[in-house]
Amino acid sequence: MSAGTYDYVIAGGGTAGCVLAGRLTEDPTVRVLLLEAGGNDRHPFIHVPAGFAKLTASKYDWGFSSVPQEHCNGRVIPLAQGKVIGGGGSINAQVFTRGAHEDYDEWALKYGCAGWSFDEIQKYFLRSEDNERLSAPYHGTDGPLGVSDPINPHPLSKSFVQAGQEFGLPFNGDFNGDHQHGVGLYQTTTKNARRCSAAVGYLAPARKRPNLTVRENVAVSRVLLDGGRATGIEVLTPHGVETFRASREVLVAAGAFGSPKILQLSGIGHPDDLRDANVEVAHALPGVGRNLHDHCDLDVIYELREYQSLDRLNLIRPATAKAGLEYAAFRRGPLASTVVEAGGFSFGHAQESIPDLQFHFLPAAGVEAGVAAVRPGYGCTLNSYALRPESRGSVKIRSNDPTAQPLIDPNFLATDFDLESSIEGLRQSREIMAQSSMARHIKAEHLAGGLSVNTKDDYVKFVRAYGRTSYHPVGTCAMGVGDDAVVSPELKVRGIEGLRVVDSSVMPRIVSSNTQAPTVMIAEKAVDLIRGEG
Repeated sequence: MSAGTYDYVIAGGGTAGCVLAGRLTEDPTVRVLLLEAGGNDRHPFIHVPAGFAKLTASKYDWGFSSVPQEHCNGRVIPLAQGKVIGGGGSINAQVFTRGAHEDYDEWALKYGCAGWSFDEIQKYFLRSEDNERLSAPYHGTDGPLGVSDPINPHPLSKSFVQAGQEFGLPFNGDFNGDHQHGVGLYQTTTKNARRCSAAVGYLAPARKRPNLTVRENVAVSRVLLDGGRATGIEVLTPHGVETFRASREVLVAAGAFGSPKILQLSGIGHPDDLRDANVEVAHALPGVGRNLHDHCDLDVIYELREYQSLDRLNLIRPATAKAGLEYAAFRRGPLASTVVEAGGFSFGHAQESIPDLQFHFLPAAGVEAGVAAVRPGYGCTLNSYALRPESRGSVKIRSNDPTAQPLIDPNFLATDFDLESSIEGLRQSREIMAQSSMARHIKAEHLAGGLSVNTKDDYVKFVRAYGRTSYHPVGTCAMGVGDDAVVSPELKVRGIEGLRVVDSSVMPRIVSSNTQAPTVMIAEKAVDLIRGEG
């Protein structure tokens, strides 16, 4: 059933899709349709900063998991991704980092992505940002995306920052400034002690415009093609199949797992992958679904001497009730915390010119699904990951059934470099936590599985047994000019007219940080490219 024609049809209502919808509808002559497989973002856990701890492994998560990981003891690793308006930006820990300037320069120089050097894309970071403390030259103050400092950082987070300095990291008051190196408190995508996802910052104001239509709980099944041109989108709804026509462009913004899946279901991809899934090849594009990579995260849990950490909110009802009242009355207290309050960037390899390790400190334990806990109120966590992994995996549809989950292989720890980098991150984590400012709070270290990790072999076994996703998948529709590139530097799918991909999947290589802010930047630049202004 045909359900109408729009200028632009956007497949995916996550971070990038919300930015696209919000910006494109600023032109009242343009009609935009935004399609999202998940539901609305009205649940209070989404908007209360600390609520992210309840959102992984919930109905707001796609429930993706990896294929058995060859280099991680054959484990199947959960891969949480947001299935809700706002996507990952509605369920994440709201850490606001952009990556190193050199990341974007490499996109331009090594991968042929003209127009994507840091000096060229910096304006899009500034355009997107509404920072409560920082301003030019590295920050914006009137954009849609609220960015703020922790309102009342936990004493343990402050102790971690001091411990990082004792370890030898310089204090850094702005990880998004001139350089990342150092330790400090993270800024977060929050405003007035509430989450500011792209759904809040970009989409909510746009919903009032008559030229925007938003459809939730509809699953995109394929892009409609007429010869070498994309003409629309087919979706599955509770009432059957519907099609929507795009007179100008189809914009695929379903993320690093969803975007290659949609292209493959449409017959666009590696011919072998399509034939294996019983999909007719409409346009051979071998890079679709390849180049998947992610940061491989490692957690160390610590038991505290005193009852003081935020995980007391998980089980202790009086503490939760008190926190709720404090938040409702004053927008302060434990619920105003994003939980991931502090962190840092360090060097794992002496030959690196920019930091290649990142840390996240949580004054809580067992916050994320699948991560171990200790007694409620007595735990804290430090996780680490190598920023520029070499390992590459893939995303492939398993059949022509749009409702079937894809085969996702991050291929974690496939190279010696990645293994050694992860070990160094774990080693530095333990050393930071052994500094006096943290050691005085700690009763015991708890490594998953109760392992004793002392020798090199011990470290190897631990990393392979407990490495997990950092929720930063990228690269599966990589932009560039080589034979493996899926989209051009203008984000146009190679060989197909009227079709672009706009999300983290277009990164030719992962940035040295969390990935939400870079995804917002990509979508902001895409709007200029679509308008012919980029």
